[in-house]
Amino acid sequence: MTATPVGGGLRAALAEGRFVVTAELGPPRGPDTQGLQTKATLLRDWVDAANVTDNQGANVRLSALAGSLLVQQAGVDPVLQMTTRDRNRIGLQSDLIGAAALGLTNVLLLTGDHPRFGDHPDAAPVFDIDSIQLLWTAKLMRDEGRLLSGRRVEPPPDFFLGAVENPFSPPVRFRARRLGKKVAAGAQFVQTQFVFDVEAFARWMVEVRDLGLDERCKIIAGVGPIRTPRALEHMRTNVPGLSIPQAVVDRLSRTAPSAFADEGIRLCAEIIEQVREIPGVAGVHVMAFGHEEHIPAILRQAGIAQRTPENAH
Repeated sequence: MTATPVGGGLRAALAEGRFVVTAELGPPRGPDTQGLQTKATLLRDWVDAANVTDNQGANVRLSALAGSLLVQQAGVDPVLQMTTRDRNRIGLQSDLIGAAALGLTNVLLLTGDHPRFGDHPDAAPVFDIDSIQLLWTAKLMRDEGRLLSGRRVEPPPDFFLGAVENPFSPPVRFRARRLGKKVAAGAQFVQTQFVFDVEAFARWMVEVRDLGLDERCKIIAGVGPIRTPRALEHMRTNVPGLSIPQAVVDRLSRTAPSAFADEGIRLCAEIIEQVREIPGVAGVHVMAFGHEEHIPAILRQAGIAQRTPENAH
């Protein structure tokens, strides 16, 4: 049985102009879903929706479709992630119809990591269409009731379409215009790469506002805690297009190992407070992979209250 999300879920919260909070949940590597449901229940009163990843990092996990249904049953509005890496246009359209049939209308469409980065590096990548083409495909299904083949989809699915964007990936001067392409293809909300360089993100938001994109698409800033020195080093050296200012590196590097995780949580909360003040930012997307239990503490420190019926509106 599915519980109703507090506050009506992501689409309702954005329509009402509330500052939204979304989080990210990774499905398990096996069929035991207790951990996923426990995490969803933990976040139920703190987030407006939770992304369910699609074989994140090109590693085999429980399907995002099944995971989204389980998250929905736990009373959290799911955002079904779907990548173009593993399926051609037939499989993608079939899964979109399947999602609609199950009441999974929030879909975040992206290209996905190449198989060479995952646990099956010799797997053949598909990439039949890219993320912008998939957005356009889902929009065509919703608005015109048609598949790419021209055949009818009856009734048309009621999708709320999402995309991702990295404001910091070079060439930076084209990133806002790239978002414009996704908005033109159908994106109604966008979640960004981790924001650690708030000044650079604010500059990107100026360009977004100058193009009027914030009026056509809800911008949700990606945030997350850095929990260990090893994680900091990994993010600095192995995550393309991620901007971590030297001031942030210095601050965390001066922190004693025993206090590093707490300092990472404080930093994340401060960043949430800062991006909340940037015009055009509609919310934050909290990514705390494997440590979702810390998300309530991060939000409390950032001054964001629980999504109870009394304060959800």
